[in-house]
Amino acid sequence: MAKRSHSGGPSGSHRTLRIGEAIRRRLSEMLARGEIHDPDLTMMSITVGEVRVGSDLRVATAYILPLGGKDADAALEALRRNKGEIRHQVGKALGIKHTPEMRFALDDTFDRMDETRRIFSDERVQRDIQKGDTPDDTPDGDEEE
Repeated sequence: MAKRSHSGGPSGSHRTLRIGEAIRRRLSEMLARGEIHDPDLTMMSITVGEVRVGSDLRVATAYILPLGGKDADAALEALRRNKGEIRHQVGKALGIKHTPEMRFALDDTFDRMDETRRIFSDERVQRDIQKGDTPDDTPDGDEEE
């Protein structure tokens, strides 16, 4: 089975990855410089962690996180309210014929990292790691003798 990437293609086409990163950089600049004409957005510090572009280049989803994770819903609402202006400015900066529709979602990368750390710090998991037990250690599900 082909490995799927964040860009939606079988392994993530170079073009979708390149466009996603260009959109991420431009959106980050716009937010940092207060170029979006919305007082709610100019008062927030928002990080754009990643932009995933669909394989057909029609939709780009920006994964964002406000500083400290505070007011995440307000940040999403403000970005969604201004998606037309954002799309226009991104398209102008990138010089591409068809700018993808902009969508916004919360970046849960840090939450997932925290959960992974929590799992690895569990006493039972640490004990298994120390013993070197893995599912592959016992062939065909037989117990070791």
